[in-house]
Amino acid sequence: MEEKKQEEQSKKLSKQKLLRGIEVFKYVRPNLVYFILAMIMLVVGSLIFLAIIKVIGEMVNVATDEGTMGFTLDQLGLVLIGMVLIQALFSFLRTYFFAIVSERGVASIRQELYDKLITQPIDFFENERVGDLISRTTTDIEQVQTIFSHSLAEFIRQIVILIGGIAFLAYTAPKLALIMLLTFPIVVVGAMFFGRYIRRLSRKRQKRIADSANLVNETFQNFMIVKAFTSEKWESNRYKGITDDVVSISLRFARIRGVFFAFVIGLLFGCILFILYRGAQMVQSGEMPAGDLVSFSMFTAMLGGAIAGLGNLYATLLSSLGATERVFEILEREQELDLDNLPSDQNQELVGQIRFQKVKFAYDSRPDINVLEDIDLEVNTGKKVALVGHSGSGKTTIAKLLLKLYKHNEGEILIDGKRIQDIPVNTLRKNIGIVPQEVMLFGGTIRENIRYGDPKAADDEIVKAAHQANAMEFIEKLPNGLDTVIGERGVKLSGGQRQRIAIARALLNDPAILILDEATSALDAESERLVQQALDTLMHGRTSIIIAHRLATIKDVDCIYVLQDGKIVEKGTHLELTRIDDGIYNQLAKLQFEVQ
Repeated sequence: MEEKKQEEQSKKLSKQKLLRGIEVFKYVRPNLVYFILAMIMLVVGSLIFLAIIKVIGEMVNVATDEGTMGFTLDQLGLVLIGMVLIQALFSFLRTYFFAIVSERGVASIRQELYDKLITQPIDFFENERVGDLISRTTTDIEQVQTIFSHSLAEFIRQIVILIGGIAFLAYTAPKLALIMLLTFPIVVVGAMFFGRYIRRLSRKRQKRIADSANLVNETFQNFMIVKAFTSEKWESNRYKGITDDVVSISLRFARIRGVFFAFVIGLLFGCILFILYRGAQMVQSGEMPAGDLVSFSMFTAMLGGAIAGLGNLYATLLSSLGATERVFEILEREQELDLDNLPSDQNQELVGQIRFQKVKFAYDSRPDINVLEDIDLEVNTGKKVALVGHSGSGKTTIAKLLLKLYKHNEGEILIDGKRIQDIPVNTLRKNIGIVPQEVMLFGGTIRENIRYGDPKAADDEIVKAAHQANAMEFIEKLPNGLDTVIGERGVKLSGGQRQRIAIARALLNDPAILILDEATSALDAESERLVQQALDTLMHGRTSIIIAHRLATIKDVDCIYVLQDGKIVEKGTHLELTRIDDGIYNQLAKLQFEVQ
């Protein structure tokens, strides 16, 4: 019973893979005219090729006074030249039209895949490895492109040649054609047998290639750690282990394909030799003109090549199906934001009144453990509150819930009196600015990084934001000022400088709500002073939530919430909380201010 269930499930999965392979062709639809023209050129060009072989045979017949078409040798020569020129033109047009379909179709897939990825919720990226996702947008897409650019056209061309050639053989020598046709079922059964294994190995190979890309990505992202721990040799061995696996799988893949091709070619060549032998006997007995034998021999060899080519193309298509499946696993996922159907009120401005009511939250992977429990929290418009507590107490989780990066399980989160579920995600996030502890910058210029806060901002607005963020002080000293290329992730700037660019970016965004996630905790005293001044400018008139370890930075906020194990255990101003002798905040304050 169990084996039957597994077999049925395997069949269903195979059907799904086939359907996904067919589904790729929906991307042909916008360029259907070019696709149809390419197919016409392909079919007509293949038929002309078959006709050329027939004309060559007739030329031999005319030379031996056995012509059947009534043409002279010179006339046949002119016909042959004309056919070759027409076929050359058709080949050019076919190649060009297929290129249009291929490039535009794959560009659509690549764009849709990218859009699908960037609109996934944050838990997707927490569960997936970056290298694997990059592999799907590069290696797997290239595999899919082979369907459009080469495999499909060649597959259909071989089919046309096969059908046309068999039709000619059936007309000139039915008995010989029957011998050729008898090999078909054997080849088909063999293709099905080898195909399953080839497809499985192809998917496994793609997975290991993705693993290698992921390892390279992680190593390069953390190269300082690699260098600090002198782990170059260990990382090299890890990479070698993966590449050895890829080689091993690829060689198994090659062996199976090799056996399959040997099987097909051996069967076909045996059949071809027998057919040629029988054809020679027919010429000898006068049943067939010599020129027809020449055409027949060329058709037979061509058919053998077509069948062998179909076997190769079948294996290639199966390999592409493995990559197609990985791409469609992403394309079929739900997304948190539909870029083609953004709400009309996405630019709506929020006032910034925030309220958490009895909010509970647990991660999907650990539903039995509440990260937050019965959170009651309120921030009035334009006020500043701070979240304090030990690591893991739930401070950052509150900020993530406010950004709708996760969905809370119970209770209500209200902004301006509206439930957060009823506010479109892009409307919400456009009204919230965040300055994190570890600022991530893009690998362009300083100007481009600041403008990320508002892509439509004018240059004078960028300069103003940079001044307000105390960033112009160091920007003006750089060789190219705002147009200085800062390198990937901003590695050419200090922590304080990156923070000030992030603040300038947030100022340009002009959010109603501001989240500061330990924005000064990793800075030296001078950088902290400059950044804190910029933050004070940024927070002015905005609803601000400050996540802080350094209590000196939150003395003047309107209210401090102290969290412990996902619960709010204390609430009040700095002065109020320091008066609670056995309070958590008071203990933290004593430790920090005594050290200072």
